[in-house]
Amino acid sequence: MAQQRVMITAAADGIGKSIARAFASEGAKVHICDVNEAALARFREEFPDIAASKVNVRSEGEINAWFDDALNDLGGLDVLVNNAGIKGPTATVANVELAEWRECLDICLDSFFLCAKRAAPVMKAQKSGIIINMSSNAGQHGFGNRTPYAAAKWGVIGLTKSLAVELGPYNVRCNAICPGSVRGDRINRVIQGEADVRGVPFDVVAKEIVGNQSLERLTEPDEVAALAVFLASPQAFMINGQDIAIDGHVEVFHIK
Repeated sequence: MAQQRVMITAAADGIGKSIARAFASEGAKVHICDVNEAALARFREEFPDIAASKVNVRSEGEINAWFDDALNDLGGLDVLVNNAGIKGPTATVANVELAEWRECLDICLDSFFLCAKRAAPVMKAQKSGIIINMSSNAGQHGFGNRTPYAAAKWGVIGLTKSLAVELGPYNVRCNAICPGSVRGDRINRVIQGEADVRGVPFDVVAKEIVGNQSLERLTEPDEVAALAVFLASPQAFMINGQDIAIDGHVEVFHIK
């Protein structure tokens, strides 16, 4: 992984931070962005050798400015990890506001398009590159009470497969990682949101989530990061256009 030049969105905390750490530990040169100033400050203190920029991925202008800075900082681009995302509203479809729907798709899908739009010409010109899109197993199954999020994550998989077709002839690969329930603050917020909608305790939903898996535990952020590093490695060269679950084998989301 030495000398790879890597850009990662929303990577000051959570899964993105684990991915940044994993690539840097393999010798890659990494430039991240995030919108959370407090998280960025903590990230810069922990990883002073990794460039970190404040970017709102809902803004095409801010994404373009970040790409200009990062491409100059890195001297090019070998790996783009589209990781930005929010959980979106937890509500029945009749109770989802259009503004909530659009915010979720702006961050979870449109930002991936905007970043790929900038990365693709660079990678095509050098005839190499890897794009890794963070989808979800919510992009492989239906997910009641989370329709905006699921729709966005299904869209990410469609984008991934289409980019693989378009960019494959230029030696550029694109795959989607589909995590399940990953340990951290975000899954706690998801569980609490579902608990609130259904009027049940947090622990009931938490137990149901792992109970829907063949391997009954949460996925660790470092496990997702390790998969991203592998997909960017030469050993994964013939893996292209795939949506790869890392979720302990979830077959369906059950709404009780």
